[in-house]
Amino acid sequence: MGTLYLVRHGQASFGAADYDQLSDLGHRQSVQLGRYWASRGVKVDAVITGTLRRQQQTWAGIAEGAGWKHEALAWPGLNEYDSAAVIKTIHPSPLPPANTPELFRHHFRLLRDGLSQWMAGTVSPQGMPSYRDFALGVTRALDHVRAQHPDQNVLVVSSGGPISTAVAHVLGMSPEGSIALNMRIRNSSVCEFQYTPKRHTLLTFNTVPHLDQAELNDWVTYT
Repeated sequence: MGTLYLVRHGQASFGAADYDQLSDLGHRQSVQLGRYWASRGVKVDAVITGTLRRQQQTWAGIAEGAGWKHEALAWPGLNEYDSAAVIKTIHPSPLPPANTPELFRHHFRLLRDGLSQWMAGTVSPQGMPSYRDFALGVTRALDHVRAQHPDQNVLVVSSGGPISTAVAHVLGMSPEGSIALNMRIRNSSVCEFQYTPKRHTLLTFNTVPHLDQAELNDWVTYT
């Protein structure tokens, strides 16, 4: 069997003009994951990332921490959906900065509603594929891993939307069921799968063993 490590990017820059950039903490989370894996003797044979900067920066941090030199394969189908475009389909007017707990909750309530409608095909966020095509980009990445890397260890770095889509696909869940998973995936968390040429099997979900120290409690983040 092969092993797939599916990792969410480190903390990005939520609320900033450019979200697609790791924060200082996001970089530290990524390096810490690489150090943790190195300490446990984990090695990978191949690396695949989306093409977003926060995903590729996370891989760079992991590589720094683990001392790995792999050349990553860029896979656009692992890119995140555009949350601003999703929200705009149901709330066309600009939102104020989510700088209070209530505004933060309001932002994610709108996101959940927009995602549900996108998945149902009732809205088409500007510049985004249909949900069916978005999900195909994710499942084709899983197919690629099984076909091209039998009996190997593969690292994939992506985002909450593609990761929750992959988990829901493997578990046979509905698309709507993936939304709750998506909202709870932590930055730099790991989902581990075993796979054969025919299928993936989920072993662990949303784990952060590299942050399991009292002094790193405030390193656990979600955005």
